[in-house]
Amino acid sequence: MLSFFYMVSMALTANGALQPDRIFIQKLIGIFCIAAFIVVIILLYEKSTFLHKKLRGGVTALRGMIAGNEAKEVTDYDTLDELIEATGYLYDDEQDLFYSTLNPWQKKYGYSRLYDEASAPFGMIVDCEPIYFIYGGKIWLIEFWKGQYGMCCGFEIGVYTKKWPYYYPPKDYGDFFYDAASDSDLLSMSCSLKKNEEALFYRKEKHWWLTGFKLGGFANPSELTMDISITLKDENMRDAFIRGLKNTGYSDSQIKVEHNTVSLVYNKPYSMQPFTRTIFTDRLIQNKNKKLCDRYQEITKGCDDMRCKIEAIRQYSPDLYELVINIGRAKGSFEYSHIEKGN
Repeated sequence: MLSFFYMVSMALTANGALQPDRIFIQKLIGIFCIAAFIVVIILLYEKSTFLHKKLRGGVTALRGMIAGNEAKEVTDYDTLDELIEATGYLYDDEQDLFYSTLNPWQKKYGYSRLYDEASAPFGMIVDCEPIYFIYGGKIWLIEFWKGQYGMCCGFEIGVYTKKWPYYYPPKDYGDFFYDAASDSDLLSMSCSLKKNEEALFYRKEKHWWLTGFKLGGFANPSELTMDISITLKDENMRDAFIRGLKNTGYSDSQIKVEHNTVSLVYNKPYSMQPFTRTIFTDRLIQNKNKKLCDRYQEITKGCDDMRCKIEAIRQYSPDLYELVINIGRAKGSFEYSHIEKGN
């Protein structure tokens, strides 16, 4: 429905019936989201209550098996590896985290602001910080995210582009659909994620979507800090990115530059956050996420590695298993608000 409304409004704009007004469009989308949000929250809590009851039985059974040294050993490693990769992620056993591959299924969906609006209704309470700038005849979007992705805490740095339509002012850049950066536009990026100043993990790679998700970890977005470094293609791109940061609200003292590498600390967003996030709904959803993370930790307490944990969840809590294999951004949030290019 969000996608339908957006496409109708853009069609009216193209025909001259409605002048492009980013604030007006976003307010209408926000009103619609809030109306649907109430129904979504009720459904989430009903499912959460049902799931917790089933989990308690699974925890009891698993503890009994571990106590009797009868816990099943997982030997079907190839199947589990394929399952993990099918989610669009790989697993780092040294840091105990999941991270995105270079060409996951998520790549075809690109980026739309509506994805951020859809995050909270899908159980993801995440601070977002989009940075827009012009370089090489394209609008570039480099966006930072940090927070709770359902049963994971983690971060994302996404790189997206769109051919620059010169007749649109910068205030409308947030209304566009963006493509994931092509192979020729990949950037070398690194990020250290901290929770209350304690290091959680570190990621570094040349990518269009640098990510890290810790399954079963819980944090409020305000508790997380990203130490970010991005190497741009050349001085012109570096300077354009810095202008984008300053336009967003970052000061000179917050930006460090070394050659073509720009570093900054992202602890609180300067950008306007999604309309679907409020103090009340954030608390409601985070309470549910915290309970699910606690149950995950409880049921996997006797496991030493991720394969054992996934197998334990699969055997003793099928409902929780469905949530586990949807690591990071829920596929439904993309499909719910996806806008095909050209609309």
